[in-house]
Amino acid sequence: MTSSLTHGWRLLRWGRTLGRHGALRGIEADGNAPAIVRRMARLARFGTATPAVPDYARAFEAIGPAAIKLGQALATRPDLIGEAAAQDLTRLQDALPPLPFAVIEAALVEAYAGPWQQHFISIDPVPVGAASIAQVHRGVTTDGRTVAIKVLRPGIEAAFAEAIETYEWAAAKVEAQGGEALRLRPRAVIASFKAWTLAELDLRREAASASELAEAMQGEPGFLVPEVDWARTTRRVLAIDWIDGVKMSDRAAVAALGLDGRVLAATLVRSFLRQAIAQGFFHADMHQGNLFVLRDGRVGVVDFGIMGRLDRRARVYLAQIIHGLLTGDYIRVAEIHFEAGYVPAHHNVGEFATALRAVGEPIRGLDARDISISNLLDGLFGITRSFDMAVQPHLLLLQKTMVMVEGVALTLDPKVNMWQVAEPFVRDWMREELGPEARLADSLVANFRSLRQLPRVFRQLIAKVPVEGAAPPMAPEPEPVPEVHVRARVVLHWWVALATAVAGIALGAALVAH
Repeated sequence: MTSSLTHGWRLLRWGRTLGRHGALRGIEADGNAPAIVRRMARLARFGTATPAVPDYARAFEAIGPAAIKLGQALATRPDLIGEAAAQDLTRLQDALPPLPFAVIEAALVEAYAGPWQQHFISIDPVPVGAASIAQVHRGVTTDGRTVAIKVLRPGIEAAFAEAIETYEWAAAKVEAQGGEALRLRPRAVIASFKAWTLAELDLRREAASASELAEAMQGEPGFLVPEVDWARTTRRVLAIDWIDGVKMSDRAAVAALGLDGRVLAATLVRSFLRQAIAQGFFHADMHQGNLFVLRDGRVGVVDFGIMGRLDRRARVYLAQIIHGLLTGDYIRVAEIHFEAGYVPAHHNVGEFATALRAVGEPIRGLDARDISISNLLDGLFGITRSFDMAVQPHLLLLQKTMVMVEGVALTLDPKVNMWQVAEPFVRDWMREELGPEARLADSLVANFRSLRQLPRVFRQLIAKVPVEGAAPPMAPEPEPVPEVHVRARVVLHWWVALATAVAGIALGAALVAH
């Protein structure tokens, strides 16, 4: 087990790097940060030449691969690190110099326990992408299909395990300070980050996520999820169909396709809503580099390492909240927050509804391009602080992805209004899931499940209360003696003992006298 001294040294070393990029100023100035954290930030920054404007993204890139991934996770938590830092971390590019192809070849031979030529006719030695965890090459399988081949970097598991152990240690220390740190749940942040990275470090998990998302999106023909080549996929190698399209980050190439940007934007938004609300399983890293436009107008997606999941109850609450904000029904939105347990019960529903109105009314009816996401998030996080709301990591991941999707949609159609695209989808889904037919179906399912439990309940009842004659009669228990009789017997025993003693003394005296 790693010692506290080792954890402290790692944090100091990383802190010095953050300090040189001015990334610790926000912590030092934050009155809500625990005092010990502010002192450590000052200590780590001491003696460094800090720039006038903090460069959070470059700081995390300088620390290393695990920090790059952590920075991407923290970009979803402006409530935790501040809006300015979160916005700057969205620039974080998960890109590293590529490994030599000889290293990749050795990794493929190890993964396949034999020559890679048994699985592929050819592999382009020049990677199409090199990131902190893996790099991707284009290849052709022995049956003639073009695929993307993702290979883990050698030794990456040990490097991440070491860093995550220190992140967990530091998060526990910070959360133990209580107050605002406890409400923000830094340990939950690191737990979510750990789950993401564990999934990314086992490429079979990423393959399974891609397969599950493809099944979930069959009802959205305009959205393409590539098919996994399971025969050539291992823990350290992922083979998946190649998407022959244009990256959305290449705006000139997208425009050259001559497709309708409004249709593409609507497809993107609708696809995300189907994932998040209808299916409860969504791609949580839908930035422009992971999205492609195909010549037939479809939108394709790659990189399934970070996925989000919402159970049905959370999706129902989410749909009701979105619908309430769209329609201005703030009372119902407030009630949903209390019913879901997001707001502690000692707060007032009416006051919470008024706080929501203060955030929601200024944006109703505006185009997406006219809505300041910064101001919107600042208002929402102000509400969470005022009403002691514990942070819900799964909802923050969803929120980050929603903002990301909205930003990409705006590049396709500057006039897109995400709320207008969302409203009919959410309304129809709510009618299907919460309408009379849905409630009747839910009731029938619940009643059927209860009926299935009856045999077990009867067996338990018989075991506890056997039928008459099924067991030999028990010996009769003695009648309890009333408490008053018990006391009388005790007193009587005392009097008998006393009389016996007196009689004995008298008899002894008489014998002595004679």
